[in-house]
Amino acid sequence: MICLLLLTLPLLGNSVPLNQVKKEVKIVGGSDAQEGEWPWQISLRKNWNGFWRHSCGGSLIHPSWILTAAHCIVTSKNEPSDFMIQLRQQNLYENDHLLPLEEIIIHPNYNNHLEGFDMALLKLQSPVQLNKTIQIIRLPEAFQTFTPDMECWVTGWGNIESGVHLPSPYTLKKVQVPVMDALTCDHQYHLDSSVPESQRIILDNMICAGRAGKNPCQGDSGGALACKVQGSWLQAGIVSWGEFCGGFHRPGVYTRVTAFVDWINQHIQ
Repeated sequence: MICLLLLTLPLLGNSVPLNQVKKEVKIVGGSDAQEGEWPWQISLRKNWNGFWRHSCGGSLIHPSWILTAAHCIVTSKNEPSDFMIQLRQQNLYENDHLLPLEEIIIHPNYNNHLEGFDMALLKLQSPVQLNKTIQIIRLPEAFQTFTPDMECWVTGWGNIESGVHLPSPYTLKKVQVPVMDALTCDHQYHLDSSVPESQRIILDNMICAGRAGKNPCQGDSGGALACKVQGSWLQAGIVSWGEFCGGFHRPGVYTRVTAFVDWINQHIQ
């Protein structure tokens, strides 16, 4: 069963006390992020009957722009007023300062996550002030390659495993994941699958990373696959989909940012 790494969460928001929240979300096999780490991480909040609940992750790539997964957005009417942004936060719903959106741009070729193109740009109504705790993540050049020997991490408030939620205080989680080449990843997704070997599952606009027990899960969609290249963090991918949160020794699948960096720059610049 292949599934989106997106979960419909319980009603949550500023008006709900933290001690009344029964369910939440976390990275599989991860540990607590430290204060100041991953300063580009955001929480995408969706309006549900007046409550602003976490639905996906995302990354700050420009003082005015957020990068996330398209499937995080298309489940609604794509109205900017349906969403808010919380910048880097250690514990979800703690001292929220939500920011409104001005515009949503979904990649024009997006139909579903299995075809790739799972990306969206969100423009903030006002640019944010960067500081020690709020920073952008750099986009790679189109020719940049990411290899298994690189240090790569994924972060978020997603499940600890399929169907198991993060307990209070909902601290941001991180997990180091190895990048996997597309052919190996495609082979692993064909194992015990009804899809013919001749039909690719992992496409050129995707990148794989992770291993059994260390992967993103529901609630982490839209977050950044961040890799350190010559001392700088670059965004290699966008959390898109996977199978049972990395079960069966299959890695998570991400939208490959290098395939779309020109399209992104056309909009944010």
